[in-house]
Amino acid sequence: MNLSLFKGERIYFDAFNPDKDAEIEAQWTHDTEYLRLLDIDPARPLSTHQVKKKYEEMEKDAIAHKPHFYFALRTVADDRLVGFATVRWIDWSHGCGWLQMGIGRPEDRGQGYGTEALRLALRYAFHELNLYRLSMYTSEYNPAAIHFLQRAGFTIEVRRRQLLQRDGRRYDALVMGILREEWQRREA
Repeated sequence: MNLSLFKGERIYFDAFNPDKDAEIEAQWTHDTEYLRLLDIDPARPLSTHQVKKKYEEMEKDAIAHKPHFYFALRTVADDRLVGFATVRWIDWSHGCGWLQMGIGRPEDRGQGYGTEALRLALRYAFHELNLYRLSMYTSEYNPAAIHFLQRAGFTIEVRRRQLLQRDGRRYDALVMGILREEWQRREA
């Protein structure tokens, strides 16, 4: 079977274009639900200028040998930016990295873009980068993400009890991981 490394049926991985994409990504950061689901850090909206600055910092990190691979997720049908996927914090000596993904607009979530992006990201990390394991952060207050990752073969590996405070209560932060051979078995 000949599978494309960067293209699925409905989305494809592309380089971010700061001039074109920063304004769209900045709009996503004004959606508190997006930020809460994306990260365990407090929600902090960004301006277009701040998003462009983030891209510049990522470039500097890449030059300083802090490897990361940051992809725009675009629709095949109309090249619309719908999200991102990044493999970062790579430890080459142990073959480990961290994955983060996000689908920006609420109407684009639940449409299968995330599932397709995760498949592409895992294929890229395990085949192209030759990593042995990938990890992702999520939170107890995001059961949809936990289920999504478990369906893809991820396992809860670390539970940091009551680390997060949201909406007047405490939640666990989770680290979920998948090994290359677990992924290969699921792909077979």
